[in-house]
Amino acid sequence: MEEKTGAAVFLDRDGTINEEVGYLDRLEKLRLIPGAAEAIRRLNASGMKAIVVTNQSGVARGFFDEAFIADLHARLEEMLRQEGAFLAGIYYCPHHPTEGREPYLRTCDCRKPAPGLFLRAQQELGIDFSRSYMVGDTLSDLEAGTRTGIRGILVRTGYGNRTAAALGDGGANGQEGALVRPAHMAANLLAAVKWILRKETP
Repeated sequence: MEEKTGAAVFLDRDGTINEEVGYLDRLEKLRLIPGAAEAIRRLNASGMKAIVVTNQSGVARGFFDEAFIADLHARLEEMLRQEGAFLAGIYYCPHHPTEGREPYLRTCDCRKPAPGLFLRAQQELGIDFSRSYMVGDTLSDLEAGTRTGIRGILVRTGYGNRTAAALGDGGANGQEGALVRPAHMAANLLAAVKWILRKETP
């Protein structure tokens, strides 16, 4: 297909691409959600960039270090590569504003829903936010998209059902009182990508 230069799908990691297991602190806990690799492969074929943006406060809390994050992401990329899929980039935030240890104990601009990870990807990969999507399972994922003008899609894997319930109860007020609403809800990442590609394909 013709490349959609500048268009991207930002992906949360835990609960969206791989199974939510709490703090993912061992490589053997990394398991792809069924259909996730196919979803990313379809994005690759469409020309839209697949980019991971993930909060990893386990670093700040001392559960694992950044070297482990690098190993885990190398393993994730290898698992995807084995299924013919690849990521354009992986961006993560190791900080937490109130818990943990220095130098990671701080308020930052990269912890979702702050836009820092997205802005870095935009600068490094040439992303057009107006043509992009954010897929995740939490309100912070949706709010991060809202703050950057990216359309948010909620998946019901991971914490998605809990998030959907909060939306249904009217409990979707993000920081600064901004009401967070997804452009679409999908059963999983594959269903979300199919919906995106239907909208983006002439």
